Amino acid sequence: FPGPFTDVVTTNLKLRNPSDRKVCFKVKTTAPRRYCVRPNSGIIDPGSSVIVSVMLQPFDYDPNEKSKHKFMVQTTYAPPNISDMEAVWKEAKPDELMDSKLRCVFEMPNENDKLNDIDASKPAPVLNTSKQDGPMPKPHSVSLNDTETRKLVEECKRLQAEIMKLTDENRHLRDEGLRLRKVAHSDKSGSSTALALRDNGSNSLPSLLVVIAAIFIGFFLGKFIL
Repeated sequence: FPGPFTDVVTTNLKLRNPSDRKVCFKVKTTAPRRYCVRPNSGIIDPGSSVIVSVMLQPFDYDPNEKSKHKFMVQTTYAPPNISDMEAVWKEAKPDELMDSKLRCVFEMPNENDKLNDIDASKPAPVLNTSKQDGPMPKPHSVSLNDTETRKLVEECKRLQAEIMKLTDENRHLRDEGLRLRKVAHSDKSGSSTALALRDNGSNSLPSLLVVIAAIFIGFFLGKFIL
């Protein structure tokens, strides 16, 4: 009998008649108040079987207490005409009776079984469904596939290379402007040329950066929105 024993625990006992004659059976127990047996007696036809339900009533289980409960199944060949079952057992001779003895075993579930039972008793999670039918609208920001991701990475690398190139050109123009400024201090006649180159260099860099930034922002906005 598997525990816990806070409720009725039922174990089935199968009796089979392998002979070619009808057999009477009776189920007895050493603790009749603790068990309910249905049916506790009857007749089994030749080659047939019957299921006997043994119901253990709830009780306070003590693991330190060994089970002393026993069952005995008595059988005898049924007489030709059966009118009273009690008379059959009273009139049966000892050498005509056959019996099988069974000992009750109580088993409490271990901690792992308890956890599994608790998990199994939990209701399955229910998805939160909306009352509105139809497919859900797709959000604007969707995940990109691998091909689009690679294209974006390559485009970013290309733009970074162009920015680095423009940075080098800016540095070159700045150095050229400094050189021309020094020349202007030494030779006032060439000041106008140096100032013109410096202005052209300083004005050309913001224009190029604005164009690159516009291309970069437009590219990513097109990718994520479309």
